[in-house]
Amino acid sequence: MPSSLISIVENLGRPRIAVIGDLILDRYVWGDAERISQEAPVILMRAHKREERLGGSASVAAMLAELGADVALATVVGDDDAGRRSRELLVEQGIDDEFVLVDPNRPTTLKERYVGLAQHRHAQQMMRVDYEVRDDIEDELVVRLASALELNLTDYDLVLISDYNKGVCTPPLNRRVIEACREQGKRVLVDPVRGGNYVTRYRGCTTMTPNRLEAGLATDREIDDLESAADAADELRRSLDMEVGIVTLDRQGMVLVDREGNAHHHPVRPRQIYDITGAGDMVLAVLGLVLAAGHDYAEAIALANTAGGLEVEQFGVATITREQIIGDLIGNVSGRSKVVSQTALLKDLEQARQSGQSIVFTNGCFDILHAGHVHYLKEAKAQGDLLVVGLNSDASVRSLGKAPDRPINDQASRAAVLSALECVDYVCLFEEETPLELIEAVRPGVLVKGADYRLDEVVGRDVVECEGGRVHLAELVPGQSTTSMLSVIRGKKEAA
Repeated sequence: MPSSLISIVENLGRPRIAVIGDLILDRYVWGDAERISQEAPVILMRAHKREERLGGSASVAAMLAELGADVALATVVGDDDAGRRSRELLVEQGIDDEFVLVDPNRPTTLKERYVGLAQHRHAQQMMRVDYEVRDDIEDELVVRLASALELNLTDYDLVLISDYNKGVCTPPLNRRVIEACREQGKRVLVDPVRGGNYVTRYRGCTTMTPNRLEAGLATDREIDDLESAADAADELRRSLDMEVGIVTLDRQGMVLVDREGNAHHHPVRPRQIYDITGAGDMVLAVLGLVLAAGHDYAEAIALANTAGGLEVEQFGVATITREQIIGDLIGNVSGRSKVVSQTALLKDLEQARQSGQSIVFTNGCFDILHAGHVHYLKEAKAQGDLLVVGLNSDASVRSLGKAPDRPINDQASRAAVLSALECVDYVCLFEEETPLELIEAVRPGVLVKGADYRLDEVVGRDVVECEGGRVHLAELVPGQSTTSMLSVIRGKKEAA
């Protein structure tokens, strides 16, 4: 199945999706947790960076935009700095803000997180401060939002409701949107609140994505195994008149109950969990994206499981790309996930360093893998314990101007072949023309390039040597190169 999923991701197109729900502005204050304060027994953090990200329903919209969908967000913000900054971020990320209304009588929901690093190791959230009002939005705003969506619903393939219980997703608004979607034959997916009357709030939606706690509260049952999860999914399907019932089960994946009441378990591959924040948003976004592109629930859930797994490997709410999903699927095809996101790679490498392992880095296009490549990569691996290969993405290869038809093989195929080599431990795609940013992040002890380079031509040499590392120029196999192989192939085609 992973191979077919790769094809689906590569051909998703650009679905049009409307997202409705509570916008949250996530603010991160980063710093070093250096010592205990002399004034009180509390950690003292020296702040050095502040970052703002879209959260709540805006997070779902941002994830969809990064995944290549055309997205509009319907929500309410305050007439304040957080509201203005949120709209700036929406525009920057290509999200249509036509349906973002301003209410001067309520603040924009803001969650401010203080994130400290101890001895420059992994970031840990120390504290969160919330600024919010949870009252339902005024009736006049409900009417304006519902009317605008009803008038423009034909422009969208699917609607998502991201309910964070901050006042936007009122039962009257949900009812009008759901009824309009049913009349036009459009699916509407819901990420529900915890607790509350789901029948009043969401009846008639196509499906929803409650986790085991939310589904347990909604059905008044304890969900401790797959059977109880399936029972809860079926009860929700019937009571809410949904197309299918779904319950998300974190490490166990998802359970789906279809129209006939048949239960299907969709497991997930085990992950090294770093931060579960944003996983539910990612599941909703990818389910909606794949269904909107015309695929079935099994395929949508499989890809949502993959994307949710990538999300929990990152800190905070983060977006991912189609290329990252493909890379993860390629790793799954090979039986071991060697193709990793930069975030997952850095986490693994930190653990490797703590256990005393040395890191070797090399990079290239590796368009048509040949004996010269194999010899080169084996020599690179001999320089340390773990070999990381930075692989030029398709866009990166094209930017190098090698030839109009390069790369011959796409990035998914090139990564899969590299992953099959025993000497390669990790493959990480990079989009830039050079791997400098990736080298700066990886901080290898050894940087390997071919002997056709001079030391002063090696990108990243200064970075590595400044940290006490070294550059190794690997021997090349005479007569072995992609360019020479392509010349022979093209010559034979012309002769034929």
